[in-house]
Amino acid sequence: MTAPVFDQTFREQLDSLFLWRRDVRHFRRDPVPESVLDHMLALTCATPSVGLSQPWRFVRVDDPARRAAVKSEFRERNAEALVAQSESDSAAYARLKLAGLDEAPHHIAVFCDPDPAQGRGLGRLTMPETVQWSAVMAIHGFWLAAQAHNVGLGWVSILDPDHMSDLLGTAPEWRFMAYLCVGYPEEEHDTPELERKGWEKRATERQRWIMR
Repeated sequence: MTAPVFDQTFREQLDSLFLWRRDVRHFRRDPVPESVLDHMLALTCATPSVGLSQPWRFVRVDDPARRAAVKSEFRERNAEALVAQSESDSAAYARLKLAGLDEAPHHIAVFCDPDPAQGRGLGRLTMPETVQWSAVMAIHGFWLAAQAHNVGLGWVSILDPDHMSDLLGTAPEWRFMAYLCVGYPEEEHDTPELERKGWEKRATERQRWIMR
């Protein structure tokens, strides 16, 4: 096959895809068509991985009881995180909406198989953590695929990884990486919500190269 030639128009569209990708917390309740979800996952499977190991495991969480257990887990961990905030930050933290678990029509948990047979260990002898990094790259690929379909994605990280395999009934050796809320966003913004809410600003100086 002949490799495609990506022109300036495509590059500008790709720039927009990266710049408009958001961590969504406010969702419409109408579901994303199964064909779109399947296409997003298919694109994700093209993500590069160490030794071509493809260690990511995407788990659809549709069962109401399991979703309820995840919501309960989030509430407990979020309460702990609130207590851990400094006095000056606690009020601001309490106002943040940190999950779309109630509204998002689709919940997807991402795990990593830490020692997959696929790939036969290539590239993992001195840096075995590269399997987890590969799974994170897959999450980012899924995020971009979602944005390309005008689908929103919110990464819920206020969860105890040690609890998630039990809550979702997955293989005990899998490592929990992310819990994703997926659905059409209620609104689109050109700046992250945490920046709009005054929690933090993007550090533009980190766009510079570090020279050695």
